[in-house]
Amino acid sequence: MDLGSVLVTGTNGKTTTTTLLIKLMENDIPIKKSFENNTINSITTALLKHKGDLGVFEYGIRNIKYGIPDTVQRLLNPIGVVYTTISQEHTHVAGVKNPFTEYLRAKQLLSYVMKDGVIVSNADDPRTAWIGSEKQNDVHVNFYGIEISQISDFDKAEVVCPNCGEILDYSQYYLNHRGVYSCSCGFKRPEPNVKLVDAEFKPDSWKLVIKGEVYNYHAAKNIELDLELNVPAFGFHNIYNTLASITAYSSFTPKVENIEKTIHNVFDNLDMSFIPPGRFEVIKVGDKNVGIGQGDNGDALKINALFMKSYLDSPLEFIYTTPDVDEEDIFNDHFNVIKSMNPEHVIVLPGRHSVEKGEEYYNIIKKEFESAEFYPIGYDELDKRIKKLSDLVVESQYKNIMMSGCGEEQAMWERIKKNFINR
Repeated sequence: MDLGSVLVTGTNGKTTTTTLLIKLMENDIPIKKSFENNTINSITTALLKHKGDLGVFEYGIRNIKYGIPDTVQRLLNPIGVVYTTISQEHTHVAGVKNPFTEYLRAKQLLSYVMKDGVIVSNADDPRTAWIGSEKQNDVHVNFYGIEISQISDFDKAEVVCPNCGEILDYSQYYLNHRGVYSCSCGFKRPEPNVKLVDAEFKPDSWKLVIKGEVYNYHAAKNIELDLELNVPAFGFHNIYNTLASITAYSSFTPKVENIEKTIHNVFDNLDMSFIPPGRFEVIKVGDKNVGIGQGDNGDALKINALFMKSYLDSPLEFIYTTPDVDEEDIFNDHFNVIKSMNPEHVIVLPGRHSVEKGEEYYNIIKKEFESAEFYPIGYDELDKRIKKLSDLVVESQYKNIMMSGCGEEQAMWERIKKNFINR
């Protein structure tokens, strides 16, 4: 039985959303899957090697030329595309600066010619919401979003309307550019089909109340959801990954009678092992709270900062790993996040290849922060860099340390975490 394929794309949240969607779907049917390595090659390998009734594939797209989203859509003809969030990243691809408008267009092309199936889209993100809204006359679109006041960003971003180019008006910010927005052209946040309507945040566990009515592709009817889930205290960004995976699962499982039972089985027994390697976590190193992990773009670093803020009870040291040449847009977003955290001490290392560019970014940072240091350790000295980052944490006089920015997820961040575990 071939039920088709579902593709998960976006700037952030792809791997976690795909991981959770696989956990849910595997309870119902055999599936073909690929995640973490999110290229067309990994999808092809999964299709050829794995047996299953439904394909669930993470797919990263940096630009049209190398991501070939229109070709992938035509050849794979997915029954579903899931959009997590779209923000500035990977502006420099294969030696060429990639305009953000082209990056957004590349994401849109993955579902642009769909005439059958379901698009699952983040209503709180104006870019993913616009992609979904543009397809509502062709296919069913299931939007998901947050509708509680407990989540509120500490910084107000200026976001351009994807429909007309004017600045959007926000009545509430949730995370970075995600929130409740509208524009004079008539474009506005769509009503979510699946929404977080209540939450209780405790230090070690969270209660999430999720309600909605979602269109199921195989049953060709709407399914009501009324859920109260108990999950780890896994960060506000994973609320979006939770909503995305639940909405996608409810949209594409052929076993509609199992939906709420399966969701409870997965999320009520969830632990932190579902977080992909290299992702941001707050761990204990001696008596220190150390937030450590990938933050490759402004959206990701903002999310990491919001998570870290809940642990702060004394001054913060920020250990920052920089972007590269032609990634000034990412640095500017990062710099705003660093300033919003008001660290007492900042340490800067190059996070990618160019030591010279890393020092250039550092020179901007030290104008803002008197207490700042730079360590010029290049990416070709990865072992030396990992040791230095680890030693900086151990030797730090601060009880709260945030270490994030650019760098290879598994090659760098996971090895640093393991260094702390082995100590």
